[in-house]
Amino acid sequence: MLSTRQILKHDRDVGWVFVPGIRARVSSGSRAYLLRTNESGFRCAHPFARERPPGKRRALLFGDSFTAGDMVSDGRRFGDLLEGAIPDLQVLNFGLPGTGTDQQLVAYRKFASRLEGDLLVVAVQVENVRRLLTRARALRDERGVRSMFPKPYFELEDGRLVLRNVPVPRRLPPGEESTSEVEASRVRGGRYPRLRSLADRLGLREIVQRVARPQPLPEYRSPEAPGWMLLRAILESWFADHDGRVLLVPLPLYHYVEEIADPSDYRERFREVSTSVGCALHDPLDDLLALPVERRRGLRFEGDPHPNEEGHRALAESLAPVVERLLSTAEEQRTDGGAV
Repeated sequence: MLSTRQILKHDRDVGWVFVPGIRARVSSGSRAYLLRTNESGFRCAHPFARERPPGKRRALLFGDSFTAGDMVSDGRRFGDLLEGAIPDLQVLNFGLPGTGTDQQLVAYRKFASRLEGDLLVVAVQVENVRRLLTRARALRDERGVRSMFPKPYFELEDGRLVLRNVPVPRRLPPGEESTSEVEASRVRGGRYPRLRSLADRLGLREIVQRVARPQPLPEYRSPEAPGWMLLRAILESWFADHDGRVLLVPLPLYHYVEEIADPSDYRERFREVSTSVGCALHDPLDDLLALPVERRRGLRFEGDPHPNEEGHRALAESLAPVVERLLSTAEEQRTDGGAV
């Protein structure tokens, strides 16, 4: 049985990808799941061939561990379920655990920009707004110990995106480990990591959250917030580069699904960028909130924010009609000789 650390490898552009061409049973804490990777280093059943297969429609799906399907076996992730629900659909899953939208854009440029596709789906787990401001990410090794991994990142200079830290080094330079660990702790714990840690040790986190109703992501409060401005610039650059249909999907944290926190800020920000670039936007939160409260609490793993099999099923059910409609429109354009 392999650990999360053992299924990832260094990539000089993206920071890390999966080890190519493996089939494995992976342990993650007390859980285990089955996965396989393609020759490009992604949890995808399909090779990344340039041309779409005859008679198939193709979606290119990007995201982080929510999209890659951490702790969920292949075939049961929302990308797999979409492929099964929509006729003649091939989903190429480019999800990578631990990555931010910055790394996902780099992965698109390296692995997907020349592939034929009918729809680009960018699933932004809303906490990614914090990851953009870090130069390294903490991943657990086979002993459960956190190690810092360098990553590419963007900076805004006079309104222009500038890519930094490429090629990505295998290790942080001497002296930067402690600084990057502080950055990573802010991503994991938000503004009050010590208080959160204490609440966890006492088993009080959920009670505290429901009473205090904290805002887990204040980065979305203002359109001028540095993290949001960087995320917006990355999305606008990405979608401008892509010649085809785009679907932007903000994936909500459980705080919003379980009505612990107010989602208004992040929803407003994503509406702004959707309007700016003219892309389709689908927030699955409305469909998730329509579910009974007890079912909503069962959409994630206990003590963990990641969606479980039921959570992936709910996401697929929300996305399927939107994806099918956009694919049908793209197919009509292709038949008429328009751009795809």
